[in-house]
Amino acid sequence: MRQWGAELNIYCCLFLLIWNTIEAQIRYSIPEELRGGSVVGNIAKDLGLDLSEVVDRKLRIASGSGKRYFSVSVEKGELIVNEKIDRESLCGQSAPCLLPLEAVVENPLQLHRVEIEIQDINDNAPNFNSNERTLNIPESINPGAKFLLDSADDPDVGTNSLQSYSLDRNKYFVLNVKTQDGIKIPELVLDKPLDREKQGVHKLILTAVDGGSPVRSGSCEITVVVLDINDNAPQFEKSFYEVTIDENAQIGSNIVKVSAVDLDEGPNGEVEYFFTDKTSDALRAVFDINSKTGVISVKGLLDHEQANLHKFDVLAKDKGIPQMEGHCSIKIKINDVNDNDPDIVITSLSSPVPENSPSNTVIALISTKDADSGENGKVNLTLATPSPFRLNPSLSNHYSLVTNGPLDREKYPEYEIKLNAIDSGSPPRSSQKSVKIMVSDVNDNPPVFSQKSYTVYTKENSVHGSILCSVSAHDPDLDQNAKISYSVLDSKVQDVSISSYIYINSDNGSIYAMHSFDYEKMKVFQIQVQAKDHGSPSLSSNATVHVFILDQNDNAPAVIYPSAVMGSASHQRMPRSAKAGHLVTKVTAVDADSGHNAWISYRLAEAADASLFSVNLHTGEVRTKRSVSEQDDSSQRLLIEIKDNGEPVQSTTVTVDVLIEDGFHEPVSDYRKKSAEVSKKSGKITLYLIISLASVSLLCLMTFFILLVKCARGSRGSSSCCIRRSESGYKNPNRNLQIQLNTDGPIKYVEVLGGDMMSQSQSFGSYLSPMSEFSDFTLVKPSSTTDFTDTLNVLDASLPDSTWKFESQQVSTLLFCKLHLPLPAGLHKEIHSLPFAVALMSTIHRLRQTGKEKRAPKQPG
Repeated sequence: MRQWGAELNIYCCLFLLIWNTIEAQIRYSIPEELRGGSVVGNIAKDLGLDLSEVVDRKLRIASGSGKRYFSVSVEKGELIVNEKIDRESLCGQSAPCLLPLEAVVENPLQLHRVEIEIQDINDNAPNFNSNERTLNIPESINPGAKFLLDSADDPDVGTNSLQSYSLDRNKYFVLNVKTQDGIKIPELVLDKPLDREKQGVHKLILTAVDGGSPVRSGSCEITVVVLDINDNAPQFEKSFYEVTIDENAQIGSNIVKVSAVDLDEGPNGEVEYFFTDKTSDALRAVFDINSKTGVISVKGLLDHEQANLHKFDVLAKDKGIPQMEGHCSIKIKINDVNDNDPDIVITSLSSPVPENSPSNTVIALISTKDADSGENGKVNLTLATPSPFRLNPSLSNHYSLVTNGPLDREKYPEYEIKLNAIDSGSPPRSSQKSVKIMVSDVNDNPPVFSQKSYTVYTKENSVHGSILCSVSAHDPDLDQNAKISYSVLDSKVQDVSISSYIYINSDNGSIYAMHSFDYEKMKVFQIQVQAKDHGSPSLSSNATVHVFILDQNDNAPAVIYPSAVMGSASHQRMPRSAKAGHLVTKVTAVDADSGHNAWISYRLAEAADASLFSVNLHTGEVRTKRSVSEQDDSSQRLLIEIKDNGEPVQSTTVTVDVLIEDGFHEPVSDYRKKSAEVSKKSGKITLYLIISLASVSLLCLMTFFILLVKCARGSRGSSSCCIRRSESGYKNPNRNLQIQLNTDGPIKYVEVLGGDMMSQSQSFGSYLSPMSEFSDFTLVKPSSTTDFTDTLNVLDASLPDSTWKFESQQVSTLLFCKLHLPLPAGLHKEIHSLPFAVALMSTIHRLRQTGKEKRAPKQPG
């Protein structure tokens, strides 16, 4: 038999490989007992994979049994046997014997069903449970009596299984083989009457033969002892009993009752029931038979999944001497009940999952198993909790877990998916399993500043390298995607690159000043800061930093009148007949600083006679404190100090020489002549003014009407011209400007005032020297939000003797123009817009030119 096995192994190496695809499955057929390393087939080729994909896509074999009988050759993509396979231990008497496998391919994940059919080889000889059997047969038994012999077992199937029995030649017995439920049962039949006196013991050889090639056989020695008494054996009512019982039957439950009759009397007719000697210990642990009643009951736990059918024989023996026995066959079917929970198997899992994974991305391959059969073994797998995933069924009891919506790691960095498996039994049984899926980060969030805009205040003349402020941004992503670098977008301030003014630390967002600032040159500027992460591709966002320069008292007051061009000292004349309160002169100064730093006060620092003169603290008017006497010196020198209100205080001085003359009087006659001349021309001047004012008013009305029509049309569009501020900074063209004329005292001046509740006031003043009939016309604009560049350019072109100094919104504007023209008295009218003031100045200039042409010039213009 060993030699036959070796020959079969040689034959198995030359097996025919069968491959076919049924319902997207691959099936191979191999004989059992193949050596380890034997090739089953090229599974990579059958799956349509290249050899390079075997490694790259991680082709592997998964077995539901947990035992790895096969593996995949990485070099050739062949399915190889790992160890010998015994078909009998794997499938028993079942035919065909199929071993289900799963071929798993990743990247992307795919699952293929593979079935291996294990073909039987004749590696088992028929075997009797016992090599010896003794039969006690009374001599009185009639020919034709049958005696049941033990059947031989052959675990092979098909033609390799048990095929026939043979009995060696003898005079008294023949062999009869009957088939019951597909099993051949040998019976010893008495052919001739026995005579104990001639031969009390008969030795027979029973041989069982299978149909394999080569043939295998087994034998049993039968010893027949001829008895002299008890010539009737018990006879069962039925030779075959078949019953069905549920696997959850309680221990002690009765299954079937067998009954046999013995025609003898007394002890020879008393029957007892027993399991045959060939009944296995495992079956004896499950079933029990009452020897007196013949009731077969449940002794142990039944399990349909382990064995769904039990077959055994029962003997009925009488108490005669010798004992006689009869037999019957029992077949018990075990019905399945839903007593097994379904099992969830995670075949493959891809974790973590990128948060930008598209829908239908395969995350895991999942299968279900249920040891029950029929409806009890049908399993439905569902997701127990809502999540952005869903299950797609593929093959039978196989599913793929795929994405079903967008993932956001910042909200949900991980998911715990609960799978719920429920079978179709009644009542149904279920089980749960949790799968943890991590979500990996992608750069999908730009940095976010803590503020959309920042406001920073810094003092002018600050130290180089001082920190202005720090900006910060947050990125909810991770690692490099959340690492932020700060930079300043290139822009220009006063035609100079912003990088010349500031520097930003790219790591922490701290902004430093590259040099000190001058409030008088620049009051405010903007910085566009960009925060960019280190992701790929990188994302960014911007924030605006408004830097306001705070004024410091770093400018001393500047004297406007008396002008420095007149010399180191101002020379003023006054009559000796001047009374107390006589206005000698008026000192005017301005401060380039702002706010309190620009508030100016005047005081008399030194004087030859301090009792004669006084200086107004706020206006700078120099007046006499008393009447001038004959004893007062004719030459008086006054040193006037001008201070601002800043900290520390800045100051400057101006010297005024006053010449007191006897007989000096105001040029009243000349003035009256000039006044008469002016009054003659007042009609023309008034007419000019009225025409100018009417023209400007008409122009303003037309402009207002055009703007109103544009606003009415623009309100239907995307912008509104009535609400948005123009680039000049004015919200309302009507600035409520006023011109005030003051002719009280010897100094004549005109002030053009304007302002509203929402902006800083503006003042235009004209101061007229008392010492000359000509006027020094000064337009002073401390702060303005309006760009009058074009208007001033036009005005400057019409005023050849003008000197203009203009600065933008952030710098004070000083406008000086000398108009050598006596201002007509009686002009006290409020003018409510800047164009009126400009037109008024233009008109005065034209009148001045007209006056120059008609009178002889007394001094150079």
